[in-house]
Amino acid sequence: MLSRPADYRTIRVRYDGDICFLQLHRPDAQNAINNRMIAECMDVLDRCEHAAKIVVLQGLPDVFCFGADFSDIAEKPDALIDSDAIYGLWHRLATGPYITIAHVQGKVNAGGIGFVAASDIAICDENVPFSLSELLFGLIPACVLPFLARRISTPKAHYMTLMTQPVTAQQAFSWGLVDAIGANTDTLVRKHLLRLRCLNKASVARYKSYAATLDDTLAAARPGAVRVSIEMFADPENRRKIARYVDTGKFPWEAD
Repeated sequence: MLSRPADYRTIRVRYDGDICFLQLHRPDAQNAINNRMIAECMDVLDRCEHAAKIVVLQGLPDVFCFGADFSDIAEKPDALIDSDAIYGLWHRLATGPYITIAHVQGKVNAGGIGFVAASDIAICDENVPFSLSELLFGLIPACVLPFLARRISTPKAHYMTLMTQPVTAQQAFSWGLVDAIGANTDTLVRKHLLRLRCLNKASVARYKSYAATLDDTLAAARPGAVRVSIEMFADPENRRKIARYVDTGKFPWEAD
């Protein structure tokens, strides 16, 4: 564990009894994922093993999470997202001994979808777009796909990956990526918490443990997903495309 929550730089955390509110908080980077964010989120989930019955994962009003930090990758030649760690984080959200709720008020892209798809319950604002942009840069959403396919089916995850275009909150709801949408998500979350508070922590833990045995696809897919993710982010051509995009804002197919 990190020495104390005050050391957190990429997240904010508060507790209301046995409910943990975990906010991704990198406003200057569109809540992009870096290795410190992964480590800090894992630290919170370690503490929640015994301290929380419910974990509410939140972003910022305009952006929930925009995926991997391209600026970090472009500026540091050896920088790589720890693919095994991010997969492990999402696996903990999916199987840990607590109810996980993704409270989404802003746009979601790439790895941000991993957080949503891994959560037990997802609630979003009716205007939120969801997208997988990886293939535009020669990348593959390898670690996201096992969680997304479990949520919305393999064909729909395949479609989102290939099209790279945003889908609306309404479409995400009809596909099962989110469970509830509305204009006032704070009210929606409160309504869910009123019911979920009645559940017993031990029963929740037993249920989550049992549910994980019914479908072993997440564990089975991990080695391959991590391997492919590492290969894609390490590819020199992909890193060149990322660096050019960070420097110029131009996509790979656009002329200099």
